[in-house]
Amino acid sequence: MSDAPRETIRLDKWLWHARFFKSRSLAAGVVTAGKVRVNSQPVSKASRAVGPEDVLTFPKEDDVKVVRIIACGVRRGPAPEAQALYEDMSPAPAPKQPRNPRYEGGGRPTGRDRRKRDQLTRDAGGSALE
Repeated sequence: MSDAPRETIRLDKWLWHARFFKSRSLAAGVVTAGKVRVNSQPVSKASRAVGPEDVLTFPKEDDVKVVRIIACGVRRGPAPEAQALYEDMSPAPAPKQPRNPRYEGGGRPTGRDRRKRDQLTRDAGGSALE
């Protein structure tokens, strides 16, 4: 067993490096609101040190993310570099339901629609007044 110190980084900084939040202040806001758990323990300080093998649970948009930290990271790099910092253990998202019903084009016909219908019935040999 080695006595080397464990590599750690601030929780808010790691969430920002891993590209879960656009800014470090947004990440810190989620942490201070008490919405993040580290190894199943609620955390409310953005300065909490995290490192490899820690498991984070936090809300992201409409889902709950569960990730295991693989590396601390040195910078906020491109997405492939950020995705190498963690292993995603999140449950499969539930199928999304549409939020609002869509307009299907029904309802009262416009004057143009009525004229087209009348023209088709006249061309078909029928009377428009039947």
